[in-house]
Amino acid sequence: MTKIFSISILIGLAVLIVACNNNQAQTGSNKTPDKKEIQTSDKQEKKSVITKAPDFALENNKGETIRLSSFSKKVIILNFWATWCGPCRQEIPDFVNLYKEYNDDGLEIIGVSVDQSGWDAVKPFMERYKINYPVLMYNYQVIMDYGGIQGIPTTFFINRNGEIVEKIVGMRPNSYFEERVKKLL
Repeated sequence: MTKIFSISILIGLAVLIVACNNNQAQTGSNKTPDKKEIQTSDKQEKKSVITKAPDFALENNKGETIRLSSFSKKVIILNFWATWCGPCRQEIPDFVNLYKEYNDDGLEIIGVSVDQSGWDAVKPFMERYKINYPVLMYNYQVIMDYGGIQGIPTTFFINRNGEIVEKIVGMRPNSYFEERVKKLL
């Protein structure tokens, strides 16, 4: 009986999430992002994806509020990740190196942690991995503004015009990121 009840709850939550996403898509939000067809590398098929990157205001590890718009005219890798995510941990050293190599050329990497335990888990992780780029703490609104994050890592490439040009779900090797960064710079 407990298993049936648990399964019923999970199905109910899934229906609720889908309904909320459909309702948000129909009613929109205060911001109505532009949409167009772009290539997504998670399935290599064309999908309708937000092209204008939604602005956000999130807190960094020093308690400062950082806005995406403060990085205008930069190429941005926006990476949603968590400390407990194995593939995320594998990508971070590559991001540290990319930031070191291309930041002066106009690359900005922004990590958005989706850790439920917040800064208690993230701050020591940042020190251990010597993260040299901004890390911000997520909120529900940024997750929804970016189409709902279904899995991590999820990474968005944003060009100098503030447009999302690619979204990837899952880990990629450094060469993948470097190739795209060079094209966008």
